[in-house]
Amino acid sequence: MSSAVAAALVQAYRSREVADAAPLEAVLKSPEDAYAAQEQVARELGWFGAGAPRHWKSGGPSRTAPLTHAPLPPANVRASPAQMRDIPFHLRLIEAEVALRLGRDVTPADAAALTPETALALVDAMTVSIEVVDSRWKQAREAGALLKLADLQSHGALALGEWKPFAARDWAQQTCVVHVGDAPAQSFQGTHSFGDPAWLLPVWLRHVTRNGATAPRGTVVTTGTWCGLLEASKGDRVRAVFEGIGEAEVQL
Repeated sequence: MSSAVAAALVQAYRSREVADAAPLEAVLKSPEDAYAAQEQVARELGWFGAGAPRHWKSGGPSRTAPLTHAPLPPANVRASPAQMRDIPFHLRLIEAEVALRLGRDVTPADAAALTPETALALVDAMTVSIEVVDSRWKQAREAGALLKLADLQSHGALALGEWKPFAARDWAQQTCVVHVGDAPAQSFQGTHSFGDPAWLLPVWLRHVTRNGATAPRGTVVTTGTWCGLLEASKGDRVRAVFEGIGEAEVQL
């Protein structure tokens, strides 16, 4: 069921043209179908070779809603200050986030036993990240949820700031300031949908290891937006600053 969706996405990546979602809206029946499409696209485009994905996005609108996950193509994960003028985005929507890095390998057995509290010991570092949200579907924001999930949950590119040792924080007091081009800076405080970006670690790691794989040390997950979706344009410089954590910058 996922092969037609994967074929459309592979063609969109190769041609750098958007695909029509309308004929495919009823093809995917479950998140598992969407994840199968993700994996087929990654295989056909050779993103990860024989290794495991080293960068992921994970998140959701609340702790009571299902989380979604996507492995990120390594060519579009870049260190801040990141130049992204060469990436042919169709959209340029901005999410300011906190990324977390695993300090050791995590096996399927490890992941199965995790709680949000015990998972914190697996993280050795954190940084500010900026995700550029994009779509391979012509319908973009209006495409169905499963088609968006198959399309890496609308991932475009990721910039990672400087890593610093991970430490628990009062996330309700955490501030984030985002600068997009010449627009006035926008400020946010305690706006993460889970109240704590690390809360998703057990669910994400059970997804990563669900087929028997081990999540290797150094694997990175970006954990969801603090600023919603902010509009940006080609040529904009985007900067996100999290007090006490750091900053990241992207040139679009």
